[in-house]
Amino acid sequence: MSEGHVAFEYEAQNVSPETLATLGEGHIAYVKQIRSEDVPGLFPEAPKIAPGLKLFALHSADGTPIMLTDSREAAIANAWSNELQAVSVH
Repeated sequence: MSEGHVAFEYEAQNVSPETLATLGEGHIAYVKQIRSEDVPGLFPEAPKIAPGLKLFALHSADGTPIMLTDSREAAIANAWSNELQAVSVH
């Protein structure tokens, strides 16, 4: 290992689903591209949106939806404004 790099290894079988769900809580959010057809399931309070649109959802580390937008940049800006580190999910 080179200087300045730290390796972190953890046995996957030792991490409970509950512990995994809390990693990054309050510090990390993720941006995920979704289709407009998926909006009602994630954001039930959102107005009806035309089908076939590509949108971006910002989620907290535990998967809770935070916001919906038509631009990845806006989702990242919202994360930053809420002092969250944004990561992308593919």
